[in-house]
Amino acid sequence: MIVDKIKKREPSAKRNINKVDIPVGKWVKCTECKEILYKEDIRNNFNICPSCGAYFRMHINRRLETIIDDGTYKRFDLNIENVNPLNLEDYPSKLEKLRQKTNLQEAVACGTGKIEGEDVVICVMDSGFLMGSMGTVVGEKITYAIEKAIELKYPLIIFTVSGGARMQEGIMSLMQMAKTTSAISKLNKAGGLYISVLTDPTYGGVTASFASIADIVLAEPKAMIGFAGQRVIEQTIKESLPEGFQTAEFLLEHGFIDKIVERQDLKHTLYKLIQYHKNV
Repeated sequence: MIVDKIKKREPSAKRNINKVDIPVGKWVKCTECKEILYKEDIRNNFNICPSCGAYFRMHINRRLETIIDDGTYKRFDLNIENVNPLNLEDYPSKLEKLRQKTNLQEAVACGTGKIEGEDVVICVMDSGFLMGSMGTVVGEKITYAIEKAIELKYPLIIFTVSGGARMQEGIMSLMQMAKTTSAISKLNKAGGLYISVLTDPTYGGVTASFASIADIVLAEPKAMIGFAGQRVIEQTIKESLPEGFQTAEFLLEHGFIDKIVERQDLKHTLYKLIQYHKNV
């Protein structure tokens, strides 16, 4: 029969195939241009796609590397335990898994450092830890940093990225809005400089509290910034929103932020703003 004359293919293990050795975890796909990029090339380009210029989100440690002078960062040693007011069974275990995965204790890191020789108190949020949500620990760390800025008379810089208040902590997370805002008010009365840098995305209770009440509000290009999502707003007001609504560019045009700064220029821009404040 014809079937008997068809030569069977050799098992894949015996076939001579020229394999291409692609190391696992070394490449990433850009969500904008769809190019496959070598991670090290992205890192060396301030975590910006070298093909289309799209911004990748940054880990706290990488952000500090690009902003703070080498060897000058000192993290505040705060041992604060998370609360579980809703008694959610999986919340503590989820936090522990995230700590192991991200090598972070929480969604924000705060400390002191130098920017081109200028002393600052700096807080950096990370979207990799429960989408940078603000719970009791995040609120307490930021409030502590604000108080240290008052005590040390250092400029305060906060890099935000957040989905808003942490729903797992219920009303306790919403209380952090009032606490951080009150602390910023004290900083203002003391004459301190506060610069907020909004990165993609900054939403919810973070936008509605400390992120938007700085002396100077900067943003990275194309960052999405707002309180509620566009779909929620449209359903609430029963109207279509303008094109580009909640982008950094739209908010700059309408006076919500002061300047959009390219990532590679952020460190020097912050330095210049600190210098201007010192000379006032």
